[in-house]
Amino acid sequence: MKQKVSIIGAGMTGATTAHWLAEQEIADIVLFDIIKDMPQGKALDLQEALSVIGKNIKIVGSNSYEDTINSDIIVVTAGFPRKPGMSRDDLLHTNAEIIREVIDQTKILSPNAIYIILTNPLDAMTYLTLKVSGFPHERVIGQAGILDSARMCTFVSMELGISVENVHCYVLGGHGDAMVPLTKISNVAGLPLQEILEKDRLKEIIERTRKGGGEIVSLLKKGSAYYAPSAAITRMIEAILKDKHLVVPAAAYLTGQYGLKDIYFGVPVQLGRTGVEKIIEYPLDEKEKEALQKSSQTVLENIQKLKV
Repeated sequence: MKQKVSIIGAGMTGATTAHWLAEQEIADIVLFDIIKDMPQGKALDLQEALSVIGKNIKIVGSNSYEDTINSDIIVVTAGFPRKPGMSRDDLLHTNAEIIREVIDQTKILSPNAIYIILTNPLDAMTYLTLKVSGFPHERVIGQAGILDSARMCTFVSMELGISVENVHCYVLGGHGDAMVPLTKISNVAGLPLQEILEKDRLKEIIERTRKGGGEIVSLLKKGSAYYAPSAAITRMIEAILKDKHLVVPAAAYLTGQYGLKDIYFGVPVQLGRTGVEKIIEYPLDEKEKEALQKSSQTVLENIQKLKV
C-alpha cells in the first residue's frame, strides 16, 4: 500500500506542496480545503499534469476530513497569510482557532500520523498542535529552519556568484525576525562565511534573511511566499517517508537542548520514519547563546498567550 500525505489547506502553499511532492512519486496525496470544489479542481489539474510527466500517484481533492484517514503525514498550511506591515505574531489567535479545528478533526482519523506545521506564528502553532493532538513530540514538527537557511544560502550565492550547491547555511531560533544565523558554521565549500564576506556585507545578508518572508509579502502585496516554503516541506516529507536520517533545521520540541525546555524552536534535527530521531547541538559562543535566548523569548510569550 502506498504511503499517504494529507495537505490541509489547498491555497498556494498547500497546492504547490502537492505539486513538488507529486513529482517525488513517493506517496498518494489528499488536498483538503473548506472551500467547496476548489481542492477538487486543483487535484484534478495536477493529476492530469502527472500524465504528461509519467508519474503514477493518486491525488484526491476534498472538503471532507474523512478522506484524510490513515495518513502517514499531515501537513498543515491552513491559516490566514500575512499582509504587508504584519508580523507573523499578529496572526496568533486567528490561526490558533484554525489549528485547533484541524487537529481535532484529523488526530482520530490518523492516530499514527506525523504532523508538519507551516501555519504562522510557526513555533507557537506547532506547540499548540502538540498539546491539542496529544501525540509524542517526535511526531509534531514545524517547518522553518530549512526555509530560513535556504534563504540565506540564496543571498550568499547571489553575493558571491557561486553555485548554491557549495553554500551551506544554518539558521536557528524562532521563525521570526529574531532568528539566529550561525555565521561561523555556515560556509562556502568549507570556508566560513566570516572569512569570505566583508563584515558589513555579511551583516546585510543576515538582516535580509531575517526579513526574507516580509520582503516577499511586501513585493506580492497580497499573500505570502509559497514556492520556497512548499519545497522545504517536501524535503521534510521525503526525509521522513524514505527514512533518510537527514539532518535539517526544523522547529522541534526541546527538553533541555540549547538550555531551553517546553518550547518549539528551530534547531538541527535528524529526520526519519518516526519523525524527529535526534536533535543536534552545535557548540555556540556566548554571543550566539545570548541571541538564541533572546529569540526564545518571543516564542515563549506567544505560547503563554495561547494558554494551553
